[in-house]
Amino acid sequence: MQKMGSAIILIILGLIVLAFPILGVIPAAVITGFLVLILGMGLLFGGIAEIGESAGLGIIEIILGLIALILGIGFIFNPALFSLVAGYLVIIVGLFLIIAGIVGIISKAGNSRWNGVVALIIGILYLIVGTLFKTNAAYLGILIGLWLLIVGIMMLFQRD
Repeated sequence: MQKMGSAIILIILGLIVLAFPILGVIPAAVITGFLVLILGMGLLFGGIAEIGESAGLGIIEIILGLIALILGIGFIFNPALFSLVAGYLVIIVGLFLIIAGIVGIISKAGNSRWNGVVALIIGILYLIVGTLFKTNAAYLGILIGLWLLIVGIMMLFQRD
C-alpha cells in the first residue's frame, strides 16, 4: 500500500511539473546548489589545511572550492544557471558519445559497429537536448516532470 501511495504522489508531482515546468527546475537547482555549496566549503577548508604540506595542491583545492561556492550560490538563487550548466554537461557527454560512436563504427569488430551506431544516435540526441536545456529552463523541467511521471507509473504497475 505504501508503494502505491508513493507511486500516486510521483504521478501527481509529474503532472504538476509538466503543467508548470519551472516548478521542477527550482527544487532541483536549490538542492544541487546546497550540495555544491557544501562541496565548495569542503574543498576550500581542505585546501587551506593542505597548503602547508603541498602549496600547489592546496591552491588548486582552494580555487576549485571558490568555483564550487560561486556555482552553488548561483544554482540556489538562479535556477536558469543550473539549467545552463546542465545543458553544457549534457552537450559534453553527447560529444563523448559521438566520438565513441565514430570509433565503434570504424573499428573492425562486427558487434561494436552497431554499438557505435547506437552511441552516435544517442550522442546526437544529447546534443539536441543539451542545447534545449541551455536555451530554456522549461525544457529541463519538462524532462524532470516526465521522469517523475514515468517512475510513478512504473511503481504503480510493479509487482512485489
